[in-house]
Amino acid sequence: MNVAEEIILSPDQVHWLSKEQAWHYRILPKNKSKDRFSLYFDSSHDRTELEAELEILTGLTIQLEPLSTEQVSRLLSKYYLKDNAAQGATQLQAQHQSDDFLITLISEAKNLKSSDIHIEVYESKCRVRIRIDGMMVERYLLKKDEYPALINKIKISANLDIAEKRLPQDGRINFKHQDHQFDIRVSVLPTLYGEKVVLRLLSNDATNIDLYKLGFSENDLENYLQGVKRPTGILLISGPTGSGKTTTLYATLKLLNKETRNILTIEDPIEYTLEGINQVQLKESIGLGFASALRTFLRQDPDVIMVGEIRDPETANMAIRAALTGHLVLSTIHTNSAWGTVSRLIDMKIPPFLVASTLNTTVAQRLVRLLCPACKKQEAFDAKLYPRQFKPYQQVSHHFVPTGCEACYYTGYKGRKAVYEVIPIDQELAIEIKNENMYIQELLRERGVQTLAENAFGLFANGDTSLEEIYPLLFNY
Repeated sequence: MNVAEEIILSPDQVHWLSKEQAWHYRILPKNKSKDRFSLYFDSSHDRTELEAELEILTGLTIQLEPLSTEQVSRLLSKYYLKDNAAQGATQLQAQHQSDDFLITLISEAKNLKSSDIHIEVYESKCRVRIRIDGMMVERYLLKKDEYPALINKIKISANLDIAEKRLPQDGRINFKHQDHQFDIRVSVLPTLYGEKVVLRLLSNDATNIDLYKLGFSENDLENYLQGVKRPTGILLISGPTGSGKTTTLYATLKLLNKETRNILTIEDPIEYTLEGINQVQLKESIGLGFASALRTFLRQDPDVIMVGEIRDPETANMAIRAALTGHLVLSTIHTNSAWGTVSRLIDMKIPPFLVASTLNTTVAQRLVRLLCPACKKQEAFDAKLYPRQFKPYQQVSHHFVPTGCEACYYTGYKGRKAVYEVIPIDQELAIEIKNENMYIQELLRERGVQTLAENAFGLFANGDTSLEEIYPLLFNY
């Protein structure tokens, strides 16, 4: 293990230096006292000159400990995450917040392709974390006395009540700054030490969404398109929160969006805007829920209906009714597998014969992080690394592991890809649904249906991702 891997900096240590200082001087904090500051530095720099400049800058006695250029680069990228697309952006000074703190924070998160910003308060500190490729990364510490002003600024922007601090609140911000324009969903939650805020960054641009590039295998895509091309029935996509279900739905709507079709959606929130599609924002507070919107939709002469999520029996019943009356209904549902959707609908008191006659395709989906192509490393593979009782679908002698470089912020991963399990419901499977037979693995194998585990394993065997990333999927099958 090299020295850089042994060095672990606490959030407090990280904030002894600004991002600009750390990168400009290529230094990292070690220890700090009232009159002394110990730092790691890049050994390729002039030690004497650096010491003199830092003593003038900090007013403290400087002690420097050398590290190699590669080690310093690794640690800087780990603890002082830098937006490669906007390296000249202004650093957010946690100790001296400026008026554009919130604007710069949101712009930075967008440039880093973050999905969420978490602003949290604890007993003695406040922090900002962002989610990149599904993983949380701590970015900034805030002073406790500056936290309320930031929360109020967010609340005012989202048209929320700044006086209400005891109840959760939800709002929306239409963010416009320079070349950025997108919507932000705001959720405020009262916690023990104050209010926690989560900002979900929503992309209004659906031009880059392409159903053919999401991650479907050739066979799965063919089965999925067969379901999409049917004029009636329900197509359901299942998976946990943050698994990319909504993106798949929008890619499907984009494919179906033609002048000859009337497409209606009810969503919470509207994540993308698509011209030619009538999109409705759910508003539970005034009685506009999924079920009530669906009732109205049936009087709007639709061809295709998209429901953001089937959450309850009432919405499930309305979706079934819409499918029975000759419409194609697209929606999402929370289950662990594609076939588990059938059990879920029956649990919602939908009669099995109605499920059998309306469900045309069921899909399960997960997101898997991809290894950074610039730094992934090949190693010999030991089959003992698989979960117990897991039988691999093919022999793997070598695999790739994450290493980390500046291109991927030393995480070892860059980007994500969806893995799917697609089950087209034919006449024989419809009979099994009517009989409430949930054990149909043999029938699925006969149809060549690949499970989530098989498709994820294919990414691993091809060297696109690591075993660690697909490991949770291998338990379920």
